[in-house]
Amino acid sequence: MTGSLIDRVELFPVRLPYARAMNWASTRESGADFMLLRLTTSEGLIGVSEGVVKTAWTGATLRSLAVCFEEIFTRMLIGLDPEDFGGTKKISRIRENNLAKAMIDVALWDLRSQLSRRPLWRMWNGRQEIDMSWCVTRQAPIEMAREAEAALADHGFRTLKLKGGQGLDVDEAALQAVRRAVGDDIFIYVDANRAYSVSETARYVSMLSDYGVGFAEDPCRLTPGVAFGEIQRQCPLPLLVDGDCRNIESMRMFVESGAQAFNLKIQKAQGYTENWELVNHAREHGLQTNIGLFGESSLGAHVALQLASALPPGSLPAEVSGHLLFREEFVKTPVKIKNGVTVLPDQPGFAQLVDWEKVEYLRPA
Repeated sequence: MTGSLIDRVELFPVRLPYARAMNWASTRESGADFMLLRLTTSEGLIGVSEGVVKTAWTGATLRSLAVCFEEIFTRMLIGLDPEDFGGTKKISRIRENNLAKAMIDVALWDLRSQLSRRPLWRMWNGRQEIDMSWCVTRQAPIEMAREAEAALADHGFRTLKLKGGQGLDVDEAALQAVRRAVGDDIFIYVDANRAYSVSETARYVSMLSDYGVGFAEDPCRLTPGVAFGEIQRQCPLPLLVDGDCRNIESMRMFVESGAQAFNLKIQKAQGYTENWELVNHAREHGLQTNIGLFGESSLGAHVALQLASALPPGSLPAEVSGHLLFREEFVKTPVKIKNGVTVLPDQPGFAQLVDWEKVEYLRPA
């Protein structure tokens, strides 16, 4: 125990505009909402985290998240020692409210890194230089090809993730166009966001394989058990499990069913703590993992990259480059990517990255 107790809990809503309209599987949007959590201790340390507030993804709005903290979590945090893991377990045991619990977990780990005077990637024996990938979102095939070509030219990415799910013919046309634009040496995997039926999946994944795709992420709804095992047996590519694996219990069931690869996200599970359970289970079974895109800003990318730094060698590059899609941000310096690689700062503490005046400027009306 440190004796440095949390004495202030603050929330800051932010809206960031995209450079262009974004087509996600569940929605089309011109900007994205975020909630920043700031925990201040009696010794003046500041722990920070970011919540991506998309109702279709997290079941929360800015207001519902604020009420959640007001009525449940703030009183549990006041007076808490960040290194009191027993106290933090009480928070994790509250039912539902996964986004709030993920934000709290990250902010507490941020405080712990400052108490240790080491950034999290050093605490976890990670790498300072992280390979990154670019996610090409749903558009007309020719536009997807242009975006892929520009991403490689501007930032040197060597791995692309294509968002599929626009129909088998359109997805194939997009793959054809992207392959023509970037060549055969670029590693590509495709995420259909569960757009296809189980009966369509084997044909769809076979088509992906014909274009040199490495993984098929969520081609259909995936349920652990005999059904998953049968789908995987029919597919020539490993299925990268994302949306249907949200905790250690579901991962264990998927692994028993023959799953070989998992897409992890800080805010899909409960922050770092639960994601470490997933990483360690995957490592024990020799499984592939990566850190997936969750619409993060540069702050959220910094958060996710701490975990990405400590994944086993040979893991897929981190997907968290979506901050490049925003026209404005609230950090002092956006995450920079050169030759497909970003370099993590060697100082602990996420608060130092935030431009708090810009946070106020970007507060939604």
